Amino acid sequence: MRLVCLTSGREPEKLAYITQYLKAVAIFRDYNDVCQDPEFTQVVELDLSTVVPCCSGPKRPQDRIPVSDMKKDFEACLEAKQGFKGFQVAPQHHNATAPFQFNGKEYALSHGSVVIAAITSCTNTSNPSVMLGAGLLAKKAVECGLSVKPYIKTSLSPGSGVVTYYLRESGVMDYLSQLGFEVVGYGCMTCIGNSGPLPEPVVEAITQGDLIAAGVLSGNRNFEGRVHPNTRANYLASPPLVIAYALAGTVRIDFENEPIAMSSEGKEVFLRDIWPTREEIQAVERMFVIPSMFKEVYEKIEVVRVVWRACPCCTQETLLPDLSDCVVLTQTRKLQPPASITDACVLLNLGDSVTTDHISPAGNIARNSPAARYLTSRGLNSRDYNSYGSRRGNDAVMARGTFANIRLFNKFLNKQAPQTVHLPTGETVGPLHL
Repeated sequence: MRLVCLTSGREPEKLAYITQYLKAVAIFRDYNDVCQDPEFTQVVELDLSTVVPCCSGPKRPQDRIPVSDMKKDFEACLEAKQGFKGFQVAPQHHNATAPFQFNGKEYALSHGSVVIAAITSCTNTSNPSVMLGAGLLAKKAVECGLSVKPYIKTSLSPGSGVVTYYLRESGVMDYLSQLGFEVVGYGCMTCIGNSGPLPEPVVEAITQGDLIAAGVLSGNRNFEGRVHPNTRANYLASPPLVIAYALAGTVRIDFENEPIAMSSEGKEVFLRDIWPTREEIQAVERMFVIPSMFKEVYEKIEVVRVVWRACPCCTQETLLPDLSDCVVLTQTRKLQPPASITDACVLLNLGDSVTTDHISPAGNIARNSPAARYLTSRGLNSRDYNSYGSRRGNDAVMARGTFANIRLFNKFLNKQAPQTVHLPTGETVGPLHL
């Protein structure tokens, strides 16, 4: 509790109130008093020497992969049968490449090429240690003359304005910016599919080469179809590792034995050469993550609200346009009791581990989907469709998005598509919606 007070600048009165609550519900603990150790129903012992850096993916957050195994795991996924850990790419196509031009220069993509690298998510990007670690990694990379390929969509969306404050004050923000990790906003971004479009030449290369392109993000969800429609492999990683994979430009790399890139002097640079030490991170954290930052940022919340409301353009018409019901729709109809279902046919035949993202997607709204047609009928242009996640307050949109995930694997079809087989005619129909 003392650490919380010293770091975040919370008032002693508030800390006393929190302490009182924690004691009342029997979860307060003083780590200096071993007599306070609670009696657990089960004790699990962990050998800390076995803890290694990990990512997870390529399609589910629970599929953990040690970073040292990433290259061989991805290559195994290429050949494996279509599933949670498989893309079913024919062996003769494992090394396929697709050349393209971007900003007047020649590049090439292959299976595993990183096209999205995002330090994102409201939770993982509020941890000073990992954020400053990412900043120091960026600093060392820039000092070695390393850079991120310009076609890779990089972004930084911290969970709090305080993060921007200490990144800037510690001097690492400039290095993050040089690698393309500019602050694009706060909270949910790429993690919920709000990465925005990829450059058209990149999309064409992925499509023409039928490539398994990769996204690497520090979010907490990587379900199929969520991050971006053109990244079939998506890996969750710590903020420093997001930068590492962005620098490498591929997930098919063994950081232990392969250089991440060449320095400006033509020398091989390994990840271990630029990875910051724990002592370096802690020294910067002690110096720059201070209570005054938290106070200054959070005290502005009410001030900004007052300034916003005083803005001449802040009118009812501006805030609530005619199309506002495309975002939030108030339900006023009386709900009807459920009726019996008889003589129904099976709509979908799905496998294990069906997620909420398969049932109700959060990512991009496809241009040919029922939800897109509905939004068009309401007067929206395709560029304003946004994502299902941004329109979850509207049941008219979300009902049309049911089972609309482009990576839905319906066993009736034996392929990924938001479609099904009409019974009894056997006709393929879709896109699906209820």
